[in-house]
Amino acid sequence: MPEPENTNLLSVRNLKIEATSYPPGEPPKTVTLVENVSFDLEKGKVLGLIGESGAGKSTIGLSALAYGRGGASITGGQVLLNGKDILTLGRNGIRTIRGCKVCYVAQSAAAAFNPAHRLGEQVIEASLRHGIMSREEATKRALYLFTVLGLPNPQTFGERYPHQVSGGQLQRAMTAMALCPNPELIVFDEPTTALDVTTQIDVLAAIKHAIEETNTAALYITHDLAVVAQISDDIMVLRHGKTIEYGTTRQIIEAPNEEYTRALVNVRQTKREEAADQSNTLLKIDNISAGYGNGFKVLDNVSLHLPKGQTLAIVGESGSGKSTLARVITGLLPPSEGTISFEGKELPKALKSRSKDELRRVQMIYQMADTAMNPRQTVRDIIGRPISFYFGLHGAQKTERVKDLLDQIEMGAGFLDRYPAELSGGQKQRVAIARALAAKPELILCDEPTSALDPLVAEGILNLLLKLQEETAVSYVFITHDIAIVRAIADSVAVMHRGRLVRFGPKSKVLSPPFDDYTDLLLKSVPEMEIGWLEKVLKTRRMESAGN
Repeated sequence: MPEPENTNLLSVRNLKIEATSYPPGEPPKTVTLVENVSFDLEKGKVLGLIGESGAGKSTIGLSALAYGRGGASITGGQVLLNGKDILTLGRNGIRTIRGCKVCYVAQSAAAAFNPAHRLGEQVIEASLRHGIMSREEATKRALYLFTVLGLPNPQTFGERYPHQVSGGQLQRAMTAMALCPNPELIVFDEPTTALDVTTQIDVLAAIKHAIEETNTAALYITHDLAVVAQISDDIMVLRHGKTIEYGTTRQIIEAPNEEYTRALVNVRQTKREEAADQSNTLLKIDNISAGYGNGFKVLDNVSLHLPKGQTLAIVGESGSGKSTLARVITGLLPPSEGTISFEGKELPKALKSRSKDELRRVQMIYQMADTAMNPRQTVRDIIGRPISFYFGLHGAQKTERVKDLLDQIEMGAGFLDRYPAELSGGQKQRVAIARALAAKPELILCDEPTSALDPLVAEGILNLLLKLQEETAVSYVFITHDIAIVRAIADSVAVMHRGRLVRFGPKSKVLSPPFDDYTDLLLKSVPEMEIGWLEKVLKTRRMESAGN
C-alpha cells in the first residue's frame, strides 16, 4: 500500500536557537532562546505563533528563512522546506529562497523600507532580482495588491516615499512587498500591530484571501489571540522559548489545556467608570489646525479639553491625526491655527519657545520603547537624565530618586545597571513610564504604549498607569486604536477621522448609541475571541453595502 503523500510545506524538528550575551564585568554566557520546538505546516494553511514578549515567536519565524537575528544561531534541529533542510543549503542556496520562496513581513515597516527610494520600486524589487516577473508584470501585480490592501490612490501610491504615508499604510505596503513574488511561505511578524481596527479587518481579509487563492502557507506571529483566531488553522503557544500548547485554533480558543493558555484566552481589561466631575480643566485645545508644510491640513479645527487627574482617549484609524495632535500638544509641531492652554494659560506653540517648567509639566510615552531609548545607556542613565535636567540632582540623590521610581513602576533597584537589550518589552515600557514620571509632570501623552505588547503584559502596564494616576493625580492623553483599552482607562473619548473630530465627550456617551457612521464602523471592527468573527463582519459589510 503506497504511503500517503506528505503535504507539509514546512516541517520544523527539534529546533534549538542560542545566542551569546555579554554581561558587564562577566564572561560571555550562552543563552538558549528556543528549545526543542517542532511543528508542521501544510500548503495553504496558517500556523499562529502566540506568546509574550521574549517567548521566541519572531526568532522561530525567522528560522524559516534560515536566519538568526541579533547574533542568534540555529544550533540544533531541522527546518525542512518541501522536504529539504534549508539549514544545509549554504549561503548561496539560502539566497535563492529568501525573498522568493519565503518572504517576511516585519513588525516595524518603518525600519524595513529604504527612505531614499519610492515604495513601488521597493515592492517589486524582489520579483525583479529573482527573475520571477518582468517589470511590467511586477508593476501590475503591485497595483493589484495596493488595491486589495485598501491603500489610497493605488494607481499612484507606489510613487510615494516611505515618509509620505502613515504607519498603517506603510505596513500594508510591506505586506504587498511580501506577496508580490508569489511566495510559497510568508512569515507575518505582527503585521497588524500598528493598524487601527477598521484597517486591520481589511488587511486580515486580504491576507486570508491571498493565502487561499495562491495556496501559500504562512506563519502568523502575534500577541493578539483574537486576531490570530480569525486567520490561523492551528496555534502554537510559546513561553520562554518552549512550546506550552499546540493544537487546532478551535481547541486552543474553546478548550485550552494549559493554565498559561487559559490566562491568555481569558484576559480582559476591566471597564473603569468615568469620573463624574468634568469641570476642572487642565488642558484646553481650541480650533487647532496643523500640517507638515505641504498645504494639506492633517488636523482641521480640532477642539477638546481634559480635566485634571483624568484620562482622555483619542481613537481613530491610521492617518486620522491622533499622533499629530500629540506632537502639537508637546510643541514638536506648531499649529497653523488655534491655541493650546494649560491650567488657563496659553502655551507657546513651538517647543523652543516654552520654558523649562512648561516642558516639565507635559511628558510623553512613545509607542516603541525600543526606538525611544539609547541602547548604550543604562536604566540608571535613562531615568536619571530628566531628574538632573529638571531638578539639578546628581550623585547619590539622583540614584535614590531613580530607585524610588523603579519601585513605583514595580521593578526595583536590581534593574539600575541593565541596558535596554537586557529588558523584556514590558520592562522597557515600564522604564519609559518611569522616565516620564521623573519630571513630575501633570500631563503624560501616551502614544499607543501597549500596542506592541502581549495581552498579559499590556494589562499589567494599564493597571500600573491607573495606579500611578490614583497616587499622583497625573492626567493622561491616551492615543490608541484599541477600544478595549478605551473602556478600561478612559474618562472621556475623542474620535478622530481624517483630521477632524467627529465625536467627543464622556466615555459613556461616546460609546453609546446613536452613533455616527464612522464611530459605528470603528466599534463593529473590534476583534472578538470568536472563530468565524471576521467572516461574519465582512458578510455584514457586504450586505450593508448592497443595501446602499
